[in-house]
Amino acid sequence: MKIRLLSFLALLSAYTVTAQDSLTFRKISNEIMMHSTCYENLRVLCKTVGNRISGSPAAAKAVEWGNKAMKEAGPDRVWLQPADVPYWYRGKESLYLTLDGGAYQKVTMTSLGNSEGTGGKVINAPVIMVRDFDEFNALPESAVRGKVVFFNYRFRQDFIFTFNGYGDAVKYRGGSPSAAAKKGAVAVIIRSMSTGEDDFPHTGGTHYKDSIKKIPAMALGNKTADKLEAACKSGKRIMAKLSSECHMMPDMVRSYNVIGEIKGTEHPERIITVGGHLDSWDIGEGAQDDGAGCVQSIEIIRAFKALGLKPKCTIRAVLFMNEENGQKGGQAYADSAKSKNEHHILAIETDAGGFSPRGIGFEMGQAQKDQILKFKDLWQPYGILDFSHDEGGSDIDPMRTKLGVPLAGLLPDCQRYFDIHHTGNDIFENVNHRELKLGAVVLAQLIWTVSEQGLN
Repeated sequence: MKIRLLSFLALLSAYTVTAQDSLTFRKISNEIMMHSTCYENLRVLCKTVGNRISGSPAAAKAVEWGNKAMKEAGPDRVWLQPADVPYWYRGKESLYLTLDGGAYQKVTMTSLGNSEGTGGKVINAPVIMVRDFDEFNALPESAVRGKVVFFNYRFRQDFIFTFNGYGDAVKYRGGSPSAAAKKGAVAVIIRSMSTGEDDFPHTGGTHYKDSIKKIPAMALGNKTADKLEAACKSGKRIMAKLSSECHMMPDMVRSYNVIGEIKGTEHPERIITVGGHLDSWDIGEGAQDDGAGCVQSIEIIRAFKALGLKPKCTIRAVLFMNEENGQKGGQAYADSAKSKNEHHILAIETDAGGFSPRGIGFEMGQAQKDQILKFKDLWQPYGILDFSHDEGGSDIDPMRTKLGVPLAGLLPDCQRYFDIHHTGNDIFENVNHRELKLGAVVLAQLIWTVSEQGLN
């Protein structure tokens, strides 16, 4: 009986601690699910600002929106942190293909971000198709010179975690223009980095090697790519006629990260940062990528203030500028933290969409991960079961490389993300208010846990 009583008391003691933490988790959830402003904030951002590529007038307007929304959340202070960013201009663009071997047909396309256009000219050239880099590399220069190369690499559907599929395919977006230009190609067309059974073309950043000519690069949605694939397999001579005004502006543009802060009550020198990126590509509305992450970060500040939660550590919400084509905002934040000798105990990014959260990824030592994972059962009621991925984020990675800060990232359900990512279909209407709020709930719970328990 005595042994049973001691066992019961031990369980009761453990349950009492867990019950208190669970109660705080529930209070955070109730506040955000019932009173959140994040969905309305996202509507305003998407519908009054829209897409907002860094350096553009729209990006400047987004900074004004972020500054206002952050102040309305009620942090102890808000400030703008300068970051000089590039400005890539798209302009007019078009692509015509002879898909049936006869007349030109205008097709839906989008130029790849940071790509160079045709310089006011129209390029008219034959199309050759390759499945992958291995097939392309086997071609002699004579087979490529003067041609438009169609890299017909499909986003692999066998990856359940779709970010693995993206990581596998994205090299064709980033590396194909310079690879093709090195053999004398005049332009590149790629199949979009897309899981979608649709015809939305995906943009996204490409890269040129300094010593190689910069040639135009365009993406097709999956349906049009299927048609071009069939045409190329038919044996007919397929022609492309394309023009584009794309170019990188010569000068950097002064822009800003937007930062809101709640000062810690016991350890104000210990900082936990959470953020998303305020810029987007210049099509769609940047709702999932990454308006969702921005409004979730602001919501954490609002919810803590509304609940009267006083974190032991300082909490910062950051809206980073220029994640999509330069990461200048993330670099500026890390450089500032380093110059001020700030002590960040954790940096978190939410840049994987506003879908239902499924997990939390960590890029930190195992001992630090174990400190957080002892609370993992508390997240089960909120659908958080996956803690297996190494995850941080582009904006916060400089914090790791320059200061050794542990990183974490929210992992929403990823099955629909690459249907929408970097497309004209990334709009407010494709974000569900409950899924968006639940992501903010989980982030706030994580921050509260680390603030209260520490991270050594």
